[in-house]
Amino acid sequence: MSSLEKHYAAREIEARILAGLRAAGLDPDQRLTPEALAALDHFHTGGLRASRELLEMAQIRPEDRVLDIGAGLAGSARMLAAELGCRVDCIEMSSDYCAGAVLLNRLTGLEDRIQVHQGSALELPFPDDAFDVVWMQNVGMNIADKPGLYAEIYRVLKPGGRYAFQEMAAGERTTSYFPLPWATEPGDSFLVPLEEMGAALGACGFVAELFEDTSDVHLSRTIANATPAASGQLGLGVFVDDLSQKAGNARRSLEEGQVRLVRGIFRVS
Repeated sequence: MSSLEKHYAAREIEARILAGLRAAGLDPDQRLTPEALAALDHFHTGGLRASRELLEMAQIRPEDRVLDIGAGLAGSARMLAAELGCRVDCIEMSSDYCAGAVLLNRLTGLEDRIQVHQGSALELPFPDDAFDVVWMQNVGMNIADKPGLYAEIYRVLKPGGRYAFQEMAAGERTTSYFPLPWATEPGDSFLVPLEEMGAALGACGFVAELFEDTSDVHLSRTIANATPAASGQLGLGVFVDDLSQKAGNARRSLEEGQVRLVRGIFRVS
């Protein structure tokens, strides 16, 4: 894509977001709060509530430098920057999400604390020992090379640094309901069992401080922030097609044990 094409694509994404905000009664000409955007930009299981739970467990300090991998629209990054005052770098492959994240950072007045980079989690554009915390929510399901992913995370973390994440893991049965929020078809989904995930992290040198299956807890909550918004309400439908079907398939997969939701805090040894 040429630079001109990228420019026009970014403008289109910005227009879509601005229209969604105005339709929900939000004024983008007035500074918005991260909480007001949560229905749109916390695109992961459990939404803002799950992000805040992970934040409490991760014990992130205001002086910490944080990397958010697969940041999407940077909802979690804005939560971290607004509530703690820390600086956050976001890495995201989708140019659409990058453009949307930059816009929403500006509308919340947090652009000075959050940097958005387009790139791959397997080739992080940062030096060794650059971050105190790596944060990741519902991203690894799209990455086949788990050892490569965890090695890159380990590389950019400082000694004693923490990797805080929530993720879908493989259940006891084969995943069969598609599309899902993270995969349109089976070839897009790279789930591994919880035990394999933990072993791969340990092989890289990580030490588990917390590693738990929270599937039963989240079955009683909204899947992926994905209940279709009513008319005049902000929601993921601004960006996500077939939202109702994807959310229903995710819940059914959890109910039938085809997928599990896990979260963890792992420290660099």
